[in-house]
Amino acid sequence: MEFFEYHKEEDTVDVEAFQGEKQKLIQPTSLKDPKLEKLKETLIYWINSTLKSEHIVVQSLEEDLYDGLVLHHLLSRLAGVHVSLEEMALTSPAQIRKLGVILEELDKRLGLEDSSRIKWNVKLIHNKDLLATIHLLVAMVRSFQPELDLPPNVKVEVIVMEVTKSGIKSDVQMEVLTEESKADSESLSKTEGEDPIEQLLKLEAHKVNTVKKAILHFVNQNMLPMGLQVADMDKQFADGVILLLLIGQLEGFFVPLCDFHLTPVNHSEMIHNVTLALDLLNDTGLQVSSVDPQDIVSQDVPATLKVLYTLFKKHKAK
Repeated sequence: MEFFEYHKEEDTVDVEAFQGEKQKLIQPTSLKDPKLEKLKETLIYWINSTLKSEHIVVQSLEEDLYDGLVLHHLLSRLAGVHVSLEEMALTSPAQIRKLGVILEELDKRLGLEDSSRIKWNVKLIHNKDLLATIHLLVAMVRSFQPELDLPPNVKVEVIVMEVTKSGIKSDVQMEVLTEESKADSESLSKTEGEDPIEQLLKLEAHKVNTVKKAILHFVNQNMLPMGLQVADMDKQFADGVILLLLIGQLEGFFVPLCDFHLTPVNHSEMIHNVTLALDLLNDTGLQVSSVDPQDIVSQDVPATLKVLYTLFKKHKAK
């Protein structure tokens, strides 16, 4: 009876010890991801190149870093930090003690004294946790050898398990191991921030013409009550007259004839008209990016399309 009670009490202590602890496991399918494999190969090559003169060869991130030997040599080679530790820690307590000293020094050199930003610890590294080991190595590369190109945008699906009083909770999340490359990021942000018309003009000519026809049909529908017709969208907006009349028609206000030149005869009068049109658009909350009055007057097709597309987008459903 006493024997049973002893074990019952021991089990209770174990459960309480694990409560609130989260464990992350990489999904088996993610382990086969070619991007992850490439990242592992790159990190192994980096370690072996760095420690070549010391005749240290790593074959597995999971199996060769947990005892602290490799990290000890990397710390010395990359950061110039020499700590008085036994070269070979054979017992588990000795390995854990060694890892504790090495990781403390590494975290300082990586500028990561804030524990909330650290994705590894002694227990995880010693338990051969691949996720924590990769996070640590990536941080070391970024800090000590930023010129080294790691495979960009590597992500893995992880199962996050947490022990609670009521049982075990699990959740699936995406974990980022490396960010997008700068080139990819700039390219993406450039595309995302690019005006729809700029994107359109990169398409095939027939697709561009289809959109231009739709906008032209929209313009003529709205100019019909004034007895006006646009045949050449690229040229007929250059003097600003039709553009001003169209804006007034769509936005429901009359532009006094004394405010603009109904029959502009020179470049200056055209600029005046188009400037007024763009100002009116701005006043109604319709911002047209990177369009200068001179662009419209000089019959710049993308600029003219941007202005008309802004009106089309707002009023086409009305």
